[in-house]
Amino acid sequence: MKAMLRRCIPGVLIFAAAVAADAATFRFANQGDALSMDPYMHNEAVLLSLTGNVYEALTGRGRKFETTPELATDWKQTAPTVWRFNLRKGVKFHDGSPFTADDVIFSFERARGEGSDVKVYVGAIKEIRKVDAHAVDIVTAEPFLILPQTVSRWYIVSKSWCEKNNAIRPADVRKGVENYASLHANGTGPFQLKSREPGVRTVFAANPEWWGKVEHNVTEAVFTPIGNDATRVAALISGEIDMMDPLPLQDVPRLQSNANLKVVQSPELRTIFLGMDQKRDELLFSNVKGKNPFKDVRVRRAFYQAIDIEAIRTRIMRGVSTPTGLMVAPDTQGFAPELNKRLPLDVEGARKLLAEAGFPNGFEVGMNCPNDRYVNDGEICQAIAAMLAKIGVKVNLVAESKSLFFPKVLARNVSFYLAGWTPASQDSHNVLFAVMSTPGEGAQGQFNGGAYSNPRVDELTRRIGAENDTAKRNAMIAEAFKIHQDEVGHIPLHQQPITWGMKKNIDMVQIPDNFQYLRWVTVK
Repeated sequence: MKAMLRRCIPGVLIFAAAVAADAATFRFANQGDALSMDPYMHNEAVLLSLTGNVYEALTGRGRKFETTPELATDWKQTAPTVWRFNLRKGVKFHDGSPFTADDVIFSFERARGEGSDVKVYVGAIKEIRKVDAHAVDIVTAEPFLILPQTVSRWYIVSKSWCEKNNAIRPADVRKGVENYASLHANGTGPFQLKSREPGVRTVFAANPEWWGKVEHNVTEAVFTPIGNDATRVAALISGEIDMMDPLPLQDVPRLQSNANLKVVQSPELRTIFLGMDQKRDELLFSNVKGKNPFKDVRVRRAFYQAIDIEAIRTRIMRGVSTPTGLMVAPDTQGFAPELNKRLPLDVEGARKLLAEAGFPNGFEVGMNCPNDRYVNDGEICQAIAAMLAKIGVKVNLVAESKSLFFPKVLARNVSFYLAGWTPASQDSHNVLFAVMSTPGEGAQGQFNGGAYSNPRVDELTRRIGAENDTAKRNAMIAEAFKIHQDEVGHIPLHQQPITWGMKKNIDMVQIPDNFQYLRWVTVK
């Protein structure tokens, strides 16, 4: 036996040396920080992307954005409203505790409870029943055929850890409430949270006990929020960071000409749009008293027709955005190409519409715009304000951090705003349910910041979730989109490209929701 051990040891040492030589630190940056390490605190891409390296869902996304097994090994419908998910055995949370069905049930209650911002991912679920320690039955209120895709952004948390650390409820971003899960994390994913300094840096370490196949060589990953575009680009050029997102479009040629750097760009599923308050009797921060102009479709149409989307595409987006007439991107299931037509630019027609609606001299309105979330978001908002000035509308632009912006939108405390939406399920039902439906129970319309409402759209959305026939389903999606278009429920603008800048020795996988998974990063 000793002789055998002696023969094996050199091989072990060689293997260990190879791993050490191949190990690497990866440093990446974004223009904004995650608001928390609690994956239920905020349904926002940077937060979910970062925490998605620590936490995992029942299903996940592969390199081609396909739905893949994650904490569930397989699933099937056992009845029209029942899905059986078999859970992966032998998985441990980072604190060493085992992952079981109890964690799934606890996570469901936490995700749909007070303070959660990810209710949309579990909104179709009525209850979860424990079959045994490694199987659950997920029961939906009605047949819901895209459940496996929908739950891919609902991360599973540890029941015992949350109870031990008084984090049973998520911290509520709208109320400024923090708890232990805001700065700490305990998932099952390929990386562990090593340290967290909000607004400064977040450090991740590879999880040596991860259940999956290791496809990276990153031992430590350091995330740094760098708000200023020029500073972020300079950090990449100087070598302080290895990768940045987003790369300002004006800097693309500069990086492409640098022999040590590269630009990676691909279409994104996110649609950038404008929302308008259609619920309040009187707009916030407006000179119009006792009346809400946005309740009149003629006003909403006037705003739409005053926007020169081609000027935004060529001057601000440097020709790489794709103008859209729909609230979903072409690669989304249910996309209706025949409806993907924008209202024409017509400044004079827009003025006439405002006059017909009783506003011949225009009016004043506040516009909320994040300045650290989307590509060139500040420039887009400034351009829109200038375009609306041509029809007599004075826009009081409030450019602010997403930490201030999103709570206002979620609370429907905005009059006019710019936002974006990525359907995580890659299905049109997602945006119909979360953004275009009347705010109601079960996370319906949770992100409908302007409270647009049409009963027929609500009914179609419910039926779309249950329909199995693709042709019938697409016909209903198209009908809902057409109603929303005719009523100008929102003003779609464009899809932006995902644009990353990085060193040439970095290999990463770019998927259309712009999540950055460390498990696919190689530092050569």
